[in-house]
Amino acid sequence: MILRAALSALLLAAAPAALPGSATPVAAQAAPFVLDPLPYAETALEPVIDAETMRLHHGAHHRAYVDNLNRAISENPALQQLSLDAMMAEVSKHGKAVRDNGGGHWNHRFFWKLMAPEGQRGAPSPALDRAIVRDFGSMEKMKQAFEAAGRGQFGSGWAWLIVRPDGRLKVTATPNQDNPLMDVVPEAERGTPILGNDVWEHAYYLSYRNRRGEYLSRWWEVVNWGRVNALYAEAVAQARTR
Repeated sequence: MILRAALSALLLAAAPAALPGSATPVAAQAAPFVLDPLPYAETALEPVIDAETMRLHHGAHHRAYVDNLNRAISENPALQQLSLDAMMAEVSKHGKAVRDNGGGHWNHRFFWKLMAPEGQRGAPSPALDRAIVRDFGSMEKMKQAFEAAGRGQFGSGWAWLIVRPDGRLKVTATPNQDNPLMDVVPEAERGTPILGNDVWEHAYYLSYRNRRGEYLSRWWEVVNWGRVNALYAEAVAQARTR
């Protein structure tokens, strides 16, 4: 218990710090971006992801990204009018604070909805399953590639399953809080994310310590395939209109 408390304190301390000169509370400023509540209870993903990790990850780390993003754009009316997706598409124009914190907000908002409590997770749709077999050979090979991308990401970052502009699936990874929608990501790695897993230590360290591979392999147990199916169908429809 002492070790867990110490780790919890360290992960909390590692949450993004407020931006310089940002003493004014965000609530007192215009705040176009908000931290939505989790779509399930903090305990809903146990034992794969424990409640304390969810509490710190959502309530401290994600909240800090939202607050810092609002501060970063507080004096830029044009940026305040952009959707988060539009901001990602031209993030190279807007500086490090927007890239880091906008990416952190987009990635986490996406991540929470990719998981669900027991009984609400579903299974891959026939269309998604066919596409996975077409592009990877089997579901198991896709999972292996996805886990390898997460294990191989040096330091902090994300593993992704994306739909490329041609409609094909690809596994990729990004560092820090980058994502495949960003114009700073190499063209060959860009696409529409339909699945993503956070491999920052704050996402798994309380339960898994340094065993990132175990976290990645167990994470499939909580994936919300209904959400992934919908994202895949939407991404393929968009690809067909290009």
